[in-house]
Amino acid sequence: MEKKRVLLLSEGFGAGHTQAAYALSSSLRKLSPEVQTKVLELGSFLNPRVAPLIITAYKKTVTNQPKLVGYVYRHQYKKSLNRLTTLALHKLFYTHTRSVVRQLRPNAIVCTHPIPSAVISRLKRLGVQVPLCTVITDYDAHGTWISPEVDLYLVSTEEVKSKLMLRGVSVDKIRVTGIPVHPNFWEHPGRDEIRAKFNLKDMPTVLVMGGGWGMLSDEVVNKLLTRWHNDIQIIFCLGRNDKIRISMEQNPEYRKENIHIIGYTKEVDKLMEVSDLLITKPGGMTCTEGLAKGIPMLFHNPIPGQEEENVQYFTARGLGEPITSLDVVVKWMNKLLHKYPDIVRKRKRHLAQIAKYRPMESAQSIIDLLDLRPFQADQARL
Repeated sequence: MEKKRVLLLSEGFGAGHTQAAYALSSSLRKLSPEVQTKVLELGSFLNPRVAPLIITAYKKTVTNQPKLVGYVYRHQYKKSLNRLTTLALHKLFYTHTRSVVRQLRPNAIVCTHPIPSAVISRLKRLGVQVPLCTVITDYDAHGTWISPEVDLYLVSTEEVKSKLMLRGVSVDKIRVTGIPVHPNFWEHPGRDEIRAKFNLKDMPTVLVMGGGWGMLSDEVVNKLLTRWHNDIQIIFCLGRNDKIRISMEQNPEYRKENIHIIGYTKEVDKLMEVSDLLITKPGGMTCTEGLAKGIPMLFHNPIPGQEEENVQYFTARGLGEPITSLDVVVKWMNKLLHKYPDIVRKRKRHLAQIAKYRPMESAQSIIDLLDLRPFQADQARL
């Protein structure tokens, strides 16, 4: 029997979208040996020279002009990408998308970023017949995610489902599945082995993350944390930001006992497992990974727009707290010092509560889509 082929498309505007695609890929293959997957950052694949320049420009804008990012997000909040915009995107960057689809012959396409979703939607309007699933990777629903050609939306919460319905999306096209994270985040391996691997001690531990780009620009918070290095272990996870990593490694402020500086790693799940507090940028993916691990979270420097929505969602449910002042950090460090057993007990209760979550629901929904829309000879029309 020929395997069903699932093409997962993302873009490199932040690491979370592509992480979601790989998480789905892993979950799909874990659920069914009859599924074959391929993950592509579509723009980078089609334009390996131009795409990195655009992504770098976006990163600089997010870092240096966050208010502008927030303005654009709010101004376009209820607007889908119109046909003129998708035509321009196709002509400038995605000319060969049809050829990629024709060559790979997917039984379904899954998009974890709104731009490839809009590009595939345009191809569907032009006659390409392939089921399209769009996975919204935040706790909000921006208009750019929405297109009539999408066959199935996978969303994080009932609130996001309601927002889609208010914008005219049929209820039978929406499934509340949570944001997909790698299956490893739902597992709980032995902590002693993890500590030995990373040269960590068995003591209260704080994990500080800046997302895949390592955007740890809050030096005030970072240096404040080092005050507790004798009693609390601090792990700074810098992602791919080698510039900040090297700078911190050379700074005497961070060259102290129980302070660890780590670059990009594929084992964030293990670091979360042995940590007691997560200080992070509130990307949808990282927040959901923290949710799966049951770890309390402090949020710093949210990107205006979707990350602010993520903060509101997790704060309202008692799963995290924004760093509105340094007093918030001091409060939590004192909790780790003086009320550590309470933090451990609360985490255990949280892990028991999230047992109701179904971490494979996103992947199962895609498998259901494959069953409902079986591959047919009409692929010849591509």
